[in-house]
Order: sequence, then structure tokens, then C-alpha cells
Amino acid sequence: MTLMTPPPLDQEDDEMLVPHTDLVDGPQPMEVAQPDTASTVDAQTVEDPPSARFTWTIENFSRLNTKKLYSDVFYVGGYKWRVLIFPKGNNVDHLSMYLDVADSATLPYGWSRYAQFSLAVINQIHNKFTIRKDTQHQFNARESDWGFTSFMPLGELYDPARGYLVNDTCIVEADVAVRRVIDYWTHDSKKETGYVGLKNQGATCYMNSLLQTLYHIPYFRKAVYHMPTTENDMPSGSIPLALQSLFYKLQYSDTSVATKELTKSFGWDTYDSFMQHDVQELNRVLCEKLEDKMKGTVVEGTIQQLFEGHHMNYIECINVDYKSTRKESFYDLQLDVKGCRDVYASFDKYVEVERLEGDNKYHAEIHGLQINDRYEFPLQLDLDRENGKYLSPEADRSVRNLYTLHSVLVHSGGVHGGHYYAYIRPTLSDQWFKFDDERVTKEDIKRALEEQYGGEEELPQTNPGFNNAPFKFTKYSNAYMLVYIRESDKEKIICNVDEKDIAEHLRIRLKKEQEEKEQKRKEKAEAHLYTIIKVARNEDLIEQIGRDIYFDLVDHDKVRSFRIQKQTPFNLFKEEVAKEFGIPVQFQRFWLWAKRQNHTYRPNRPLTPQEEAQSVGQLREVSNKANHAELKLFLEVELGQDLRPVPPPEKTKEEILLFFKLYDPLKEELRYVGRLFVKGSGKPIEILSKLNELAGFSPNEEIELFEEIKFEPNVMCEHIDKRLTFRASQLEDGDIICYQRLLQIDSSQQSRYPDVPSFLEYVHNRQVVRFRSLEKPKEDEFCLELSKLFNYDDVVERVAAHLGLDDSSKIRLTSHNCYSQQPKPQPIKYRGVEHLSDMLLHYNQTSDILYYEVLDIPLPELQGLKTLKVAFHHATKEEVVIHTIRLPKQSTVGDVINDLKSKVELSHPNAELRLLEVFYHKIYKIFPLNEKIENINDQYWTLRAEEIPEEEKNLGPHDRLIHVYHFMKDTTQNQQVQNFGEPFFLVIHEGETLAEVKVRIQKKLQVPDEEFSKWKFAFLSLGRPEYLQDSDIVSSRFQRRDVYGAWEQYLGLEHSDNAPKRSYAANQNRHTFEKPVKIYN
Repeated sequence: MTLMTPPPLDQEDDEMLVPHTDLVDGPQPMEVAQPDTASTVDAQTVEDPPSARFTWTIENFSRLNTKKLYSDVFYVGGYKWRVLIFPKGNNVDHLSMYLDVADSATLPYGWSRYAQFSLAVINQIHNKFTIRKDTQHQFNARESDWGFTSFMPLGELYDPARGYLVNDTCIVEADVAVRRVIDYWTHDSKKETGYVGLKNQGATCYMNSLLQTLYHIPYFRKAVYHMPTTENDMPSGSIPLALQSLFYKLQYSDTSVATKELTKSFGWDTYDSFMQHDVQELNRVLCEKLEDKMKGTVVEGTIQQLFEGHHMNYIECINVDYKSTRKESFYDLQLDVKGCRDVYASFDKYVEVERLEGDNKYHAEIHGLQINDRYEFPLQLDLDRENGKYLSPEADRSVRNLYTLHSVLVHSGGVHGGHYYAYIRPTLSDQWFKFDDERVTKEDIKRALEEQYGGEEELPQTNPGFNNAPFKFTKYSNAYMLVYIRESDKEKIICNVDEKDIAEHLRIRLKKEQEEKEQKRKEKAEAHLYTIIKVARNEDLIEQIGRDIYFDLVDHDKVRSFRIQKQTPFNLFKEEVAKEFGIPVQFQRFWLWAKRQNHTYRPNRPLTPQEEAQSVGQLREVSNKANHAELKLFLEVELGQDLRPVPPPEKTKEEILLFFKLYDPLKEELRYVGRLFVKGSGKPIEILSKLNELAGFSPNEEIELFEEIKFEPNVMCEHIDKRLTFRASQLEDGDIICYQRLLQIDSSQQSRYPDVPSFLEYVHNRQVVRFRSLEKPKEDEFCLELSKLFNYDDVVERVAAHLGLDDSSKIRLTSHNCYSQQPKPQPIKYRGVEHLSDMLLHYNQTSDILYYEVLDIPLPELQGLKTLKVAFHHATKEEVVIHTIRLPKQSTVGDVINDLKSKVELSHPNAELRLLEVFYHKIYKIFPLNEKIENINDQYWTLRAEEIPEEEKNLGPHDRLIHVYHFMKDTTQNQQVQNFGEPFFLVIHEGETLAEVKVRIQKKLQVPDEEFSKWKFAFLSLGRPEYLQDSDIVSSRFQRRDVYGAWEQYLGLEHSDNAPKRSYAANQNRHTFEKPVKIYN
């Protein structure tokens, strides 16, 4: 069996086609500035067109100080749309751009709309370099925006010479064509197709398409079922069991299946599942894991039998008598599709003889990219064709190498991310099925094959009377991976897999899970016929207060609940309670709970005999208007002297039911001690001996009483005057009195919280915070119990004390992003927030994690300084050292240079330095010595310091200082010029030929003769090279003055980039966009 994929995708063209909320930053409230922008819509009809072009002109683009920005609203196809951009990238170093449904928040439940659209950033110098990307998407409440997270590199966008920003203005275009909506919600995949889909966890469609493909290879599924697992294994900790469980559910479930257990078994946290990965990479990693787990079991070797092939590498030297043969195994074949019309042409390319010459001798590296040209693949693949030209001489010729197409994994959208789905024919019949996450549909052969060949598609003109060229959309869905099955092995691979292949413990476990799920579903469906009655008793209060809860009386989710049919008479329900608790019906009295205006929840009044005569369903209405499915009751049972139940005492308006909690300041404990009926006209002084008895104190112990009034948003607990009547103190049924021994003045020092109010205040605000070192953001290092009311200084003092630091101002804290599970990019400023609670807040979510770092100088001092990272290039040595320069914000570039001089090794004591701004291998600026450093940004550009060469100090009247850059032509991008390496200045003299300049360049760069002889030299203006001959006078080319600045006229050195990559990045703060797939278990 063969799996085939195109080559690895070219990193440079990163793009990710997702709803923007899918990214690690998660959904966020919109904070959007409104800059000076202008917009226009060109439509095909004045009414509301099914397709239109919207143009958005954004001025002052580089000065936008906002994370995201929306365009004006425009109408297409009866709907409101707008464009959403992230000018500095949505956590990537690319411009992020999406099409957004403008009124998604107000649309009716279940809305859906389908659009084909393209987004573009216009090149205002050369229109042919305009970047345009297209896709299609079914918009709905869950995915109300869609587009490209990595639309184009920020380096290209912000480079004024590239033409995307002219006069600091950026022009964005959106072409939108609205199409008929497919009804997504009512489709029953199992009923329509016999198969079920997989739920998408965020950006896991790439995994879903692969899992469906593997599941539909029955031999593979059988092998997975036969991997040994036990009933003691947990799916989230065992890949074999999680995969068995997933496959079982795909086989026997009626609805789509979740993949969370499987990704947990991979050791992935949610952050990993929100990363778009590569299907082929995941396939390799998963197969290697399974191969490893199958060792020593009955299914050892299955992966090799199914997927392994071999290719032979032959090397034969032309001038020397040397031959070498190397046999290598593969699980999938990576075919190059560039310039090939079909699979056979790719195979021809794969086996063709390649001459390795020149620079290629040692460095044969393939650069792949996403190709949207038409590329065909056959239903039957004959690898024996033309006398077996693809087979090695050692291949077994007795086996017929005719393969049948089993599945096509499709990638729609851009190079990175986008959306994956699969076309599969599980039994190799003529019927194809499309597996698109939760949705499975029957498809005809044309869709599975023809539509995945790529190429362009023209949308029909909706209004031929108008003189509009129809939109051309690249077909952005391409076959990405093909699975072929050898004809002669068809019966073996498409085998029968039934229940007897599944281990008994697995069947029992999964059937039980299925039954529980079914039971829940049934309960949900019948919920309207039942009321859930939650009965709280004295025993619950004793158990919970002081352990699970401190405020109010009970957590109703932890008390006994009864599911009772609504028409059941309440008196019958009382019999059920009698059976459950052993309390005869005549001794039961039920109280209704009520939510008070101050958000506390207390027993309010007993049920009347008339209410008890009603049905359970009628009762519900009385107590709880909001939640119709629940009835909460308090069961009052009075006990006599012998602790047996007695009939409840008569309750008149004069009697008040009070609940009592006891506080012990020395142990810092609060517990429930009981309840009493008191008369409204009575006074607390009359029940003190009873309260002492409940507490186990001597009868004359002096006690203080407090009323617990409320705890949200803050605690209110007031002293009760024992000489006033209960009514005068405004006490009523359900009120709570907390009491404690009267504190002796001298003993107060022994207790942190000497009285009830201070203890309740502490409990309400206490917060255990998990601290992590910013250098190890995944690991909890220590926990501290703090108060939410702590101010900034309180928090850093506690952290410093824990770390044994004398100076707490050297601690810098960073908040946690709840969505990405990462530290936020910016630290908390010194005293920048009021309280600990503000530090833990991320939009509407609260976390319990803070990151800390220990600085070498106090934070207030650091904040008054500007920190710059400067790369110092030594004049004679081949070395670059990064220096961190910290100076007061009002300092100048001259101060930076003086500071550097004290840190670096100069070639001679009187050497002068200069500071340059280098961006994408070009020099943009020599900083004047008097420029203030406060506004210098080293986040996107590299600051480079270097010695000023002597020859530059003594320029003659006709000498020119020119820019010299390295470049090569990118074969994958229309031969576009790509700069690399370190740019530099060079003095050229009048009348000097290229041959003379070359001598100086070779000496400066110390390039060996053999290599230097291959270099080409060109004059470049606005990216177009004019190649120079040795006899050309170089200075004659550099006469023009260009509006785009000196960096766009330069002497280019064309050669391949053999230099090892620098260990520092141009941008120190860049977010990593993609991680390799790792399965940790």
C-alpha cells in the first residue's frame, strides 16, 4: 500500500487559514481603534449583489497602535461583511487578515452562510506583485470569521521599497461571492451514509482526516484492536487504548466522535491541539509510535507490512570508477508536483538520473511549495508500466504492481493550516464519501478526483449586462495525500472487522460508556417530564460548612437529589424520602429556599398543607421562576430527648428559624452547630446558655454574636447587640448567626483573624497562586496563599521572601493568558495594577498562575530605562556579539555608542562607531548621533553597531558611498530577488571598473578564489537586477537619486547562501508559529 504526499511546504510562504479565534490567543473581546481609513465597494448591481469587490484604504498604517482593526461594513448577497486585520500579526510575524460576518452576534440561532472570497494587499508600485489569496468557507456562529493568519511576512509589508506601503498607506481588497448555504445542522451522517465524523477540537481537522483514512483501512483497524490493553489502562494515558476506543466509537456510534482522549494520550495540552500541523508529519509520528507499541505483541510488524516500501539510491561517479547503492525504507513517498501534469510525471521525475555538479555536489536540498496548478492522479496506478521503469533491479517482478485509489486527503486554503478533509471509498466500490470533521456525505467520483486537481475556476457572471470581468478564484483545494492499495492485496487489506476482533474488556468498557451516554441522552429528552428535587438536611450542613463552604448554608449540588415525574403528588414524594432517610412522613417538614436581593440563598418558609397536596410539577413554580427543572428544599426534622424524630413544632409568624455557626479564632475554624426557633420579641441574651451547650462551652461562657449578612461582592458581617430583640435586630427566617468566645485583649496576638468578620474577609479573598519561572513557563515552581486584595508591593514581597531575596523590587511579574496557556507577551508594569485579582484576570477569565523573573536591577529603575539589543560586528574578526544596552529613555544614539565602546573590543583606540538599522538584510538607516533612543524600535529590525572604516572618513568629492547586498533568485517565486547575509557599505571612486571593485570586495569578505569566481554582480534598482561586466564603470550606475531611498539602489552580489545561520534572530521577540508534531507518551 502506498501513501503519497507532495514535498514539505516552503516555510517562507507560511499561511494559516482559520477563524482568527482558533489561534492560541483564543476568543477575545474586540479592542479596535478606528484610524483614518477610506473604503469603496464596486458591485455588479446597485441592489445587493451576490458578488462584489470592497476596497479599504488604511492611512498612517505603520503608526496603528492596536492589535486588531476592522474595516467599514459592506453588503454582499444580503449580508453584512467587514475585513479584520492584525497589523502586527495575530501572534505570528505575518500580517493576519480575515473576512468577518459583521453582525454575527445578533443573527438568529443556527445561522449559516457560504462565501467564496479573496483578500489582497495591493502592490502600489508593481500591480503584478499584489498578494492575493482566496478560499471559501461556510460561516456560522462558531466560525464567524475566516481567512489567513499568515497572510504575508511583516518584513515585506513594512519594507517601503516593496511597494505595499506607500506614503504610509496600505490598500486592502476583498472580493466576495456569496453562494447557496448547505444545511449543516440537520444532516445526520450515520443515517445518510452509514458512517460518522470526528469532532474538531480547534484546529485538528488535519488529524481527523488522517484518522478517518487509517480507520477505513480495515487491516490497520484490526491490528489496532489486537494491540494488548487491559481494563486497568486509562485511555488518556495509553495511545493503543485511546485509538481502540476511538475506532470502536467510529464503528458503532450514531453521532460524531470526540478525539480529546486520543490527543490527551499523545501528551498534548490544548495549546498543541490548537496548532495546525502537517498531516504527513503526524502520520509518520503516529505510525512510528504504534510500531513501537506493537513490538513484542501479536501484531508486531503490521505497520511495516501495510505501509513500508523501499527505494534504492544509486550513485555512480563519472570520472572515477566508483559506484554506491543504498536501500532505504519509506512509509510514504513524497512526490514533487511542480511542473508535473500527473502522478506518472512525478514518478518520472522521482526516478530520473540527476547530475550533481558545482554547488550541488554536497547540498541537494528540495524546496517545496503549495502548487495550485492542475495536477491529475489516476483511479488505478500502474507502477509496472513501460517495462517496470520505476522498479529497482532487485524488485520482485512476480508481484503485479497495480494500485487502486482508496483515499484522497484534501487541503483547502493556504500553505500552512487551512482546512483538511478526506474523500474515501472504504470498500473500493464506486461510492465515495467525504469526511469533513463531524459531517460525512456521499460524493460522486468527479468531486473526489476532478475537483482536487487544482487549477483555476471562473465564477459564472451573475449579471452579464454589466461590463465586469468575472472573478477568477484559484481552486484552493488540492489533493494533498493519496492512499493507493495494491490490487493483489485488496482482499487481505479490505477485510472484515467485527466485534470478535475487539477485546472483551474493551467491549464491556465501551458498551457501558455508550449506555451511560444513551441514558443521559434519554434523560435529556425526557427532562421536561421530570423535576429534580434537591433535599438539604442538617447532616449536609454539618458536613459542608467549614470544609467545602464558609458562606450561606449548603452547596445544593452535593446534597441528595430525586428525579420525580411532574404529575407525582407531593405526598407520594414524601414516602420516597421516608424510605431514603428513614424519617416517617409525619415527622417531615419541608422549607422552600429563596434567593434574596443580596444574592444569598436561605430557607424562606415551610410548605403549607395546601401546597403539599399539589403535584410536584405545580410546586416548582412557587419557589423558582428561573429554573423550571429543579426544586430545592430544606428538610427540617426535630429530634426528641432520645434523639428520635418528633412531630415538628407549630410555626407561627412569631417564631423565627435561625442557623448557627461557631468560630474558633485559635484554630481558625468555622463549623455548623445547629438551628433554633426563637421568638421575634425575645432577645439573644435568653438563648446564650443554649448556644454554649451547642458549642460545648460551660453555661456561663461569654460569647459574641455576629450576623452573616452577605459575601458578594464583598463580605458584610455585623455585630449583634444581645440586649435588643431579634426583631429589632431585623432577624428573620433563614438568617445565620456566627458566634465565638469573647476575646481576651491579651490573647488577641495569638490569632491572625481574631473575630468572625476578619476571618470571613480572609476566606473570601484568599487565593492560592501557582508561580512559574518565566524561563520555564510550563512548570509550577511553588504556590503561595495570598489575598486577592493584596496590592502590587504585597505580592512581590511575598515572592521575594519565598525566594530568599532582600530586594523585592527586582521581581518582575507577568500575567497568564488563559486561552493560549502561555505568559502574556508584556510583563506587568511596576505598580501597574491595583490588586492581585487584576493580575490574575484575562478578559473575562480568572487564572491562578503568575510568572516571575529576577532582574539584575530594580524594576522601577529598569522601566525608566530604554533597553536595546545591539549586534556589534567586529572590524576584523568574524564575530557578532549581541549587547544589551540600558540607558535612560532621554538618552541619544551618541550615548549608546559611548556605552558600547566600554563593552567591546575595538581594532584601535580611536575607532569611531556608528549605529545602523538593518531589516531583512538591507541597511535602512544610519542613526544620527543626536537622535533620541526612546522611539527606536528593535522589535522588528536589528540594530547593528560597527566601526566606521578609515576610507569612509576621507571621501573625495567624486567618491560615492553605496550599499552592497547579497542576493539570490528564488526559483519558487517568479525568480524574485531574495536578499540574505550581512549588508555593508562600500566607497566607490569615480571611473573605477567592476573588476577593481571586485578585488576590494573579495578582500573585505575574504572569499576563496574558487568560490568568488562563481559570483555574479548586478546593479539593482527596485528589485530588478542589471548584470555588470568587469569593464563596466560602477559609479556611472549610482548617479540617480531615487525617492525610495538609497537602500533601493545597490550593488548586488549574486551567489548561493552557504553561510551557517546566525544564532540570533532579526527579531528577538518573535512568537514561534509552528512547533513540530510530538507525541509525548
